[in-house]
Formats: sequence, structure tokens, C-alpha cells
Amino acid sequence: MASKELKIIRTFSAPVKTIWQAWTEPEHFKKWWGPKIFTCPVSKIDLKVGGKYLHCMRGPDGKEYWSTGTYKEIIPLKRIVCTDSFADEKGNIVPASDYGMTGFPLELEVTIEFEDLGDKTKMTLVHRGIENIDTKMREMMDQGWNESFDKIDQQLKTKKR
Repeated sequence: MASKELKIIRTFSAPVKTIWQAWTEPEHFKKWWGPKIFTCPVSKIDLKVGGKYLHCMRGPDGKEYWSTGTYKEIIPLKRIVCTDSFADEKGNIVPASDYGMTGFPLELEVTIEFEDLGDKTKMTLVHRGIENIDTKMREMMDQGWNESFDKIDQQLKTKKR
């Protein structure tokens, strides 16, 4: 049976406030969202329970992939829980099939936990609701998240120079 979640744990060489900002401030979010060859031209974040986000990933071919969600739980510097759905550029939820993908429910859930390790931060991401997604797509999700987090690492290294 396929797992119902994707879990990724990363430790960043930065205080928890810096990693929190990467997730909660659009100007920071746009610098890392999406796999290594993607950009994020649009990020809107209304960081409150019931608030929504809208993000756009743009591929090297110019194709855009929009996502939206609603914040369900926010514990500053500790935890974010939100829904996650494919969307159009106006924030309307659309099926994954609009982007040529199958097996995705209309709504997933993402939990991000932040653990303060002083000058480092342990971040745990859990993406739930993926039990009907095929193995290849799961691998692409894992790769995409990790490449995004690699961008955060790269930014931190650039800042230290």
C-alpha cells in the first residue's frame, strides 16, 4: 500500500527566524520555491488562520504552475499547517489534470515544523493525501521539494560570503 504522506527533514545553517521568513514572507518565498530550474514570479501570503496563499512556479519553457491553500494552524516560529491545491492564476482550485497530472485529490495538506537549534534550524515537512499518486510522481514531488530546499541552502551560503 502506498504511503499517505511524503516526509522530508532538513537542517539549515540559519536561525529559525530566517527559515520561518522563507516560508512566510513573499519576497523570501519567491527566492526558493520550485525545483532548481524553476522560478517563482508570484507569491501572495495572507499569514493567518483562514488566510490564503497563492504561488506560481514557472518552468524554463515558460509554463506556469499555480498553487493555493488555506492556513489551518500557525504557531509562530514553530509550525504551519495548510491545505495545498493546484490553482489557476486567480486562486481558484483546479484539478491536477489541468497540469497533466493524475492521482492528486483536489486538496492536500502540508505541515511544516521548525525546531530551533540555536544557529541552525531543523525543518520537517509532511505532505499528506498522496496515497493515490503513482511512484514516479511521488519521486518528482520529493525531488522538487528537495531542490527547493537546496535553493534555501544556497541562499544561506551566498549570504555568509
